[in-house]
Amino acid sequence: MVWCPIDSDRGRAMTDLPSDISGTQSLLANQSYICDRALATVVFLSLKLGRPLFLEGEAGTGKTEIAKTIAAALGRRLIRLQCYEGLDASGAVYEWNFAEQMIAIRTAEATGGADRTALKTELFSDDYLIARPLLEAMQDQPGGPPVLLIDEIDRTDEPFEAFLLEALSDFQVTIPELGTIRAPEPPIVILTSNRTREVHDALKRRCLYHWVGYPAFDREIEILQARAPEAAETLSRQVVAFVQKLRTEDLFKKPGVAETIDWAKCLLALDVMTLSPEVIADTLGAILKYQDDIQKIQGSEARRILDDVRAELAPAE
Repeated sequence: MVWCPIDSDRGRAMTDLPSDISGTQSLLANQSYICDRALATVVFLSLKLGRPLFLEGEAGTGKTEIAKTIAAALGRRLIRLQCYEGLDASGAVYEWNFAEQMIAIRTAEATGGADRTALKTELFSDDYLIARPLLEAMQDQPGGPPVLLIDEIDRTDEPFEAFLLEALSDFQVTIPELGTIRAPEPPIVILTSNRTREVHDALKRRCLYHWVGYPAFDREIEILQARAPEAAETLSRQVVAFVQKLRTEDLFKKPGVAETIDWAKCLLALDVMTLSPEVIADTLGAILKYQDDIQKIQGSEARRILDDVRAELAPAE
């Protein structure tokens, strides 16, 4: 699980889909996304079968980044629909440019020769249509079908889920003024959920499913080495061990892999070579995002966890 920037170069050559699971792991690893075989398998099947992929798990475990990585690895455009409470079809599909439509109406009135039927046809044409993520994903894109990321679907409500179910079943959307628009080729669809609420079974049934959990110690070391290769092995092992200990504590928000990477980068910026109680106290805000959690861990608790980490790592170091 690892982070890479969204690729904005829409004109580059498209990479062929991987032919097997090992090829999928290699494809992702080339973009510094380290994953286990189980995740590589479901990604491969999603690409091979053209099925949407539903990724669920704790925040910060790399769900969103898999979509970014696939887009970068395959040379496809990434189209992201960030979900939120109250999102509806118009916000996800399209809207009309009312300001430009009003200007066109006023201009036609000023000239005095406006034909109502012709004006109406012109106002509700592609020239005044603002495409939102779902509509964009259904249109031709340079480089081939895009990667459509529907991020944090659990933040929306059931009516939007029902609409999305219909849109993803046939990969088409309907605009009353223009008709039905069907994707010439289905996009690669990835949905993510932090499980703040349960997503309806009907939507999940349309997808391949995978739970993205926190990685094991050795896997998280690999991830950190891929993302922050300048970190010394001793520091990397201490950072990962400390974060994994934190995940066993009763915290409001447990740190994810993203926080592990952020913390390591902060420590590198401070020229830290090894963890100490003082360094941890100064940088807790890089891994814990709630004051109650920081107050609970700082001081004697942080020292205790660090002592446990040192004791566990002592034979290896």
